[in-house]
Amino acid sequence: MKNTTVTPQREFSPADKPSPLMQIYDGRKKIYYAPVKAAYHAKGKLLELTFSNGSVAHIRIEPQKKYFKLQLQSLSNRAEIEAVQWGAYHTNISNLMGEIIGVARDTSAAVNYAIGMLALNDNTLGGKAATVGDAAPFQYIVHTPDAKRFPLPDTLHEGQVFSLGGNGISDVAFYAHKEPWYRMVYGDAAQVDKAGRISISYQSRNRSVKREIFFSLIPHMAANIPNHIDVQPLPGVDYIGSSVALWGSPDSTALMGVIREIVLSEKLPYPTINGKWVKDPAAFVPDALAAGNLNDSIVSYASRLGFKAISLYDQGFLRPDRGNEGYIDGKHFERKPIKMTAGNQSHKELSAMAAKYGIMIGRTPITNALAPGTKDASPVPSDSLCYQQKRLLAKNISETDTIIVVDDPRYLEEIASWEGHCADLNMVKIGKELIHYLGVSDRRPYRLLNVKRGYWKTTPAGHAAGDTIYKLQVTVNYGYDGVIPNMQLQDEIAKYYADVCKINGLAYYDFDGQEFLFNNGHGYYSVKRFFRKMFERAKKLGVPYIRFTGATLSEGSWHYQSIWNVGGGSNLYDVNTREWGSTTSQGKDLRDVTYANFFPVGMGGNFPITAKSTVAEYEHIQAISVGLGTTYSLRLNQKDVESCPQKEAIFSVIRTWEDARAANAFPRWVKNMLSDPAKSWRLEAKDQNTWALFQMVDGSSPRPIVLKRAQGY
Repeated sequence: MKNTTVTPQREFSPADKPSPLMQIYDGRKKIYYAPVKAAYHAKGKLLELTFSNGSVAHIRIEPQKKYFKLQLQSLSNRAEIEAVQWGAYHTNISNLMGEIIGVARDTSAAVNYAIGMLALNDNTLGGKAATVGDAAPFQYIVHTPDAKRFPLPDTLHEGQVFSLGGNGISDVAFYAHKEPWYRMVYGDAAQVDKAGRISISYQSRNRSVKREIFFSLIPHMAANIPNHIDVQPLPGVDYIGSSVALWGSPDSTALMGVIREIVLSEKLPYPTINGKWVKDPAAFVPDALAAGNLNDSIVSYASRLGFKAISLYDQGFLRPDRGNEGYIDGKHFERKPIKMTAGNQSHKELSAMAAKYGIMIGRTPITNALAPGTKDASPVPSDSLCYQQKRLLAKNISETDTIIVVDDPRYLEEIASWEGHCADLNMVKIGKELIHYLGVSDRRPYRLLNVKRGYWKTTPAGHAAGDTIYKLQVTVNYGYDGVIPNMQLQDEIAKYYADVCKINGLAYYDFDGQEFLFNNGHGYYSVKRFFRKMFERAKKLGVPYIRFTGATLSEGSWHYQSIWNVGGGSNLYDVNTREWGSTTSQGKDLRDVTYANFFPVGMGGNFPITAKSTVAEYEHIQAISVGLGTTYSLRLNQKDVESCPQKEAIFSVIRTWEDARAANAFPRWVKNMLSDPAKSWRLEAKDQNTWALFQMVDGSSPRPIVLKRAQGY
């Protein structure tokens, strides 16, 4: 793998680690088979690979202008082959590891090169075939981005794995290492070896067959120990047809010059804002985060700031309930939850007002968690719920019996979900009844223990021997309580969210509990399918764009997701101490993850305008935001904003920076200076196309840097 644009040409393939084009994986034996022979047929652009188990694959190789398109067309002797893996493709790059989308980046001026892959179909996922549940463990690994600046202590080595911090429940406490060599990972499309060298891989699985997994997204913590899950077979979802784009490019032009071209050429999801791809740094823009539930001025605030979205975070969770058919304020919009002095409004009314200024409004859903009291959960639970285990009732029971005998006790002692293991969510479904239980007897006859009939206000009923018992897959407590849909019902929930947008005028979601999309065992495929269904339905309904953030970021959501404003306050970026996370390492960790994966860094719900806010604070916030390429959700409580003596000047400062950012007026060398928290800046608009940037030193500034609107912006 060479960079042929420099002299001498730079080789990125390490001599001691040859890279297989593809490996195949036996999921039962948990072993890979490597290729042992290759033959190329030029006429069909087909590479014939023979593997050590005798299987033969035909792979079509299509050279494009800036990438290779690889596609698996057939595989013989595949009865035991659960998955195929592209790579791992090993590099000698040791700088930035993009583990979500699979990229190895050297951002230094001396090298300036990146090598990566992108999946070209939904059932090709970033990561290894051996990854349990198709969602890589959420953990720290040791990797220094610069061994000279940040040498590892003698007690650590590259690739070493560490658990997250905290008790496994408080997500703020997860972030526990401020040292630059502790790298939190949100995928395994890129890996590091003991020398710190980065490899990249993608995989595709046969989802049409039954399989069992032992899964937890955070397996190192007692609060999140793995559960056994029978993964729902999905007929027709197979690895034949798996396809990837393999690319190499100068790092400085990779995103807009290569990745964007792949996305457009291969018709991958391409959401835009103001006509620009949401991954374009010039399209990054903060959002307004409503607080205090007094919204007389929220649209005016957002418009004056140059923002494009308002998150009605103070309205609490929006739970998916197909029973309301998308009418979250009633069939006649009779509910008016948006508080205003002159009269409360429905979501539809507020969205109509905001739309006049080109602003979208939105809510915070709990993704696919079906809460008690909603159509698909209770009092009449759907027959399309996801289950961990399926057993049979061994004896008849009446509607009052609490002695429930099962044919097989395996895994029924596990507290449901891989996350939190909340005892009050441990339940089975028989017919249309939910039954709570805790434990199973250890000898025959095997019976459920501590039984409560008619759980979640379902109706107790008699059930016959041989009836199916479904141990349901669930979420966690803390307001997220719910059961998980199976894949077909999840498709309908995705469409429901598009309906809510169309009916109520919404176009923004903050998908809290986004990790629940992993709970069915299909991992990143489940995420891709969910968002594809939502966006396809939205397009059909005439909803042009849904901006969304969420609780996590994965290879499944990377193309669809616009931003990642999770958490907030001093956990993310502390404007007072000018550091990425002063109370925890969350800011540093999320910055490193997103930046390495060509995604806008999130600064969370942050920087509230209050009586004590100053102009200088927001000059600094905006300089960091533009320099590093971040977004954030500006917390706006009307009473606090109006109490601020410098309100007008602060609004003007933010708008000036955002106008210049949207004009793509900041060259790379200027952004590098802006990203240094130790520096202070002031930006002045000269006209609609020109800005003067001053570095402030001891309260004064030297000659300004003149910035111009870029062509095409």
